[in-house]
Amino acid sequence: MKIAIAGMGYVGLSIATLLSQKNEVVAFDILPEKVNMINNRISPIRDNEIEEYLKNEELNLRATLDYTDAFKNAEYIIISTPTNYDDITNQFDTSSVEDVIQKIIAMKLDTTIVIKSTIPVGFINYIKNKYDINNIFFSPEFLREGKALYDNLYPSRIIVGEKSEKAEIFANLLKESALKEDISIKYMNSTEAEAVKLFSNTYLALRISYFNELDTYAEINNLNSKDIIEGVGLDPRIGNFYNNPSFGYGGYCLPKDTKQLLANYSKVPQNLIGAIVQSNDTRKNHISNMILQKQPKSVGIYRLAMKKDSDNFRFSAIQGIIERLKDNNIDVYIYEPILNKHTFNDCKVISDLAEFKNTSDIVLVNRMDDSLSDIQDKIYTRDLFNRD
Repeated sequence: MKIAIAGMGYVGLSIATLLSQKNEVVAFDILPEKVNMINNRISPIRDNEIEEYLKNEELNLRATLDYTDAFKNAEYIIISTPTNYDDITNQFDTSSVEDVIQKIIAMKLDTTIVIKSTIPVGFINYIKNKYDINNIFFSPEFLREGKALYDNLYPSRIIVGEKSEKAEIFANLLKESALKEDISIKYMNSTEAEAVKLFSNTYLALRISYFNELDTYAEINNLNSKDIIEGVGLDPRIGNFYNNPSFGYGGYCLPKDTKQLLANYSKVPQNLIGAIVQSNDTRKNHISNMILQKQPKSVGIYRLAMKKDSDNFRFSAIQGIIERLKDNNIDVYIYEPILNKHTFNDCKVISDLAEFKNTSDIVLVNRMDDSLSDIQDKIYTRDLFNRD
């Protein structure tokens, strides 16, 4: 079976790698450097499993800048282009998704369109009515940055937004290429599938916010936050997982997905969803205030990428803290090995770790690293469990 995939970010590349084990996969992207890297079996993103599979596995995968080449004769076309949240329109910018849909329609293809990009609740029905098509459904992804292929090989579940033979075939394509044997598959309408995606990510943001606010309380009252969290987590209904305090939730998914869900609540009574969005700003304010109380002249930021084994720092929470520190005339220095420039957001980037340590009065570390063991007296972190 030929499968085309539009968009080679975390979602698209991980699915392309997964499915190309047993199918012909043609990846379409608009960036020549990404296309060249994939065709040379080099991953354009940091992901251990993707890097390993591209290098060592027999994959029927190629990439192209020509969408007609990719889409022609494909039985399924998967769209995984970015949908950033637009604070002006108060909704996802789905223009990249619609652009691909328009290209497919113009080619008059006998194919099935599967959207993997995160979209607002009701988007598939909107597209069906706008373009008078019915060969499209939504199938959400549940992936972690840096673990995208792993999470496709061992999926928590497969959700498909249609109850049809084509939906079952698509689900089985994902299942037969995975390594996990017992995978839960759930079929539903696309509108419900769209809601599953947003509510899942908003719950994760809620859990992060909950333990961050617990940690804020403990820090201000000089209590042992780790003991409290471990005691709370011993309740099996709560569990000792996904509870390590941080500087706030960030990354590409949670900030925008929580805002989109809140926007979907515009005519629905709510208190909790809005509080989750607001809580993240409150946490960043608290972290900034704790630093300012120490009256440093210079603050070092150890990594903009806030997760281990990740090279993605889009919308990372630390960037909001940097802005708050700059507003208070603090000199901010950044150590981020993946940055190939001398400044970032008007802050000096220091590529030498020893120089970075010496330059900074305080070093902010979202997740601890062994390379910082010699400057424990300078470090400010809320990483209690040494894990993501």
